[in-house]
Amino acid sequence: MKKITVINGHPDKESFNSAIAHSYIQSAQNAGSEVRYIAIGEMNFNPNLQYGYRQRMELEPDLVKALEDLHWSEHQVWIHPLWWLGMPAVMKGFFDRAFLPGITFKSNKGGPTDGLLKGKTGRIITTAGDLSLDAYEDVYRSGGLVQLKQGILEYCGVSVIDNHFIGPLYEWDEDDRKRWLNTLKHLAEIDSAHESI
Repeated sequence: MKKITVINGHPDKESFNSAIAHSYIQSAQNAGSEVRYIAIGEMNFNPNLQYGYRQRMELEPDLVKALEDLHWSEHQVWIHPLWWLGMPAVMKGFFDRAFLPGITFKSNKGGPTDGLLKGKTGRIITTAGDLSLDAYEDVYRSGGLVQLKQGILEYCGVSVIDNHFIGPLYEWDEDDRKRWLNTLKHLAEIDSAHESI
């Protein structure tokens, strides 16, 4: 049985990102995976890393539970909208507050950083309202993807196996959305079928 944690970074629980998350979860469960869900927008925590790394803030219970779910996982699915070429503020605040030294990575003086989420795989699903994939890649050099994939997840040891850009959504109709939700079922089945992705 595959242990999968799905993380939704959209602050609105009625968003298409939430529909993506729930479609994936249902399909993964139907395929035999055990799935846990983190809806960052519904969590209760201060997203501001008040003192940087100078003084450790106590982790709120929702952050503690989310970290337990991430460490428990074998595979992670990160879903978020692209706003101003990056993730929503609450999602960035989640990383600032929860992805701390000694929790998701370990710094070594004079040597490379150790990712404490090593051995886990990840999939990134990003939605965009009016931005095309060509402009995102060619003009903006996939800045948001670089931040999440390389700057956060891979830095902390997660091996990202694939990423998906969905958009521009303003051009989509209901049939387009349904087609993508069906695609998610296939991705969930693939993720659930592999012992080691």
